[in-house]
Amino acid sequence: MKLQQEVNDLVKRSLDRHLRLAVTGLSRAGKTAFITSLVNQLLHSSTQDNLPLFEASRNKQLLGAKRIPQTNLMVPRFDYDLAIEQLNETPPQWPEPTRDVSEIRLAIRFKPNKGARRLLKSTSTLYLDIVDYPGEWLLDLPLLDMSFEQWSKQQLKNLQGDNATSIRARLAKEWLVKLNHFDLYQQANENRVAELSRAYTAYLHECKKAGLHWVQPGRFVLPGELEGAPVLQFFPAILELDSDGKPVQGISKNCAYAMLRSRFNEYKKKIVKAFYQQHFASFDRQIVLVDCLQPLNAGHDSFNDMSRAITQLLQSFKYGRNSILKRLFSAKIDKVLFAATKADHVTPDQHGNMVSLLQQLVNEAWQHVSYEGIDMECMSLSSIQATMPGYASRGDTTLQAIKGTTLEQETLTLYPGEVPSTLPNQAYWQQHGFDFHQFRPLKIPQGQSLPHIRMDKAMQFLLGDKLR
Repeated sequence: MKLQQEVNDLVKRSLDRHLRLAVTGLSRAGKTAFITSLVNQLLHSSTQDNLPLFEASRNKQLLGAKRIPQTNLMVPRFDYDLAIEQLNETPPQWPEPTRDVSEIRLAIRFKPNKGARRLLKSTSTLYLDIVDYPGEWLLDLPLLDMSFEQWSKQQLKNLQGDNATSIRARLAKEWLVKLNHFDLYQQANENRVAELSRAYTAYLHECKKAGLHWVQPGRFVLPGELEGAPVLQFFPAILELDSDGKPVQGISKNCAYAMLRSRFNEYKKKIVKAFYQQHFASFDRQIVLVDCLQPLNAGHDSFNDMSRAITQLLQSFKYGRNSILKRLFSAKIDKVLFAATKADHVTPDQHGNMVSLLQQLVNEAWQHVSYEGIDMECMSLSSIQATMPGYASRGDTTLQAIKGTTLEQETLTLYPGEVPSTLPNQAYWQQHGFDFHQFRPLKIPQGQSLPHIRMDKAMQFLLGDKLR
């Protein structure tokens, strides 16, 4: 049965009838909300006209979509029903964020209007696999190209020298005191290593609470079934070197440093590499969701940390033009959409600034993608709308505004402020008056699809060419 399913999938890929979409983003970027909305819009496509920018829907080619069983039975199913239940609660709740890998498969029926499919049959089906995974786990992908020594230097560099006064360094003080009293040359003691690992993990959790994004290893803060496993018990450490760059003392195979290095390598091999090979090798399309607004509120360190994290993780994806042979045997992502999320949390006149800011945030990754000659686009969107646009008066002046219900159940009408169209300079952080609020999602009318901003435009870019 499994062999037959694999053959069927191979045939579908050869006929360009199978698409795997990677929904990528850092923690709290809106991945769960995006997948919920994407599935919801497609499931309602046959009965509602809510997607004017989605060509297949606008031209009445899209006949409908339904959920079907996924082929990978070892991966949990994305809980779409639970997400909709939470959105329908009183008051509406945001769906729970991703805590593990999950997947959902849709069959999308449409009327082809070009190519061999139009001549052979009146309808065709595109099978869409959407894969969700914790943003924290993404941050581990760059480890595949690093040794324990390189990773340790990178981590500790952020806490020393010119960075010693940063938020990250202040949060690491307790762990650094313990590290400085830890003898790396001594006989390995699992209890002592576990103790320092817990302190290091506590530091990573504090980084997340402070609005920082570069939290590594990602499994330490979201371990899943690996919680308490020795493979998650290590931390960065640097040996004292002599003038020739060699350790001042010899390293025995049973010393604490050797244990840390061994566990780091095991983590790379058994956790990170296995995750990459299982989920990333066959992606065809990718959307990168970026929340630019919360880091603007959190400050300079949070914003720069997010920018660095995005640049690093995007280097781990495979990009290149997708011929049929490549789709069958060595798939690579051939379309990338960069999306600034939560566009409904600012006034419509700021959407252009959000796109401009995002373009500069992903500039380094954009250059690499562009060199590979693949399709890419930047846009702002709101997967599930939480506010309505309107106007507010300030003295004799009328300003654009948004109105919504905050997480604390307060009805608020406000102008959040101006989103910078370029990367903020020091003056912005000193004078900045951006006032970002978190809002509850709008109530879904009975039987209606989720309200959104530009989901149809995103769907056109990601799926439009496969539904012709």
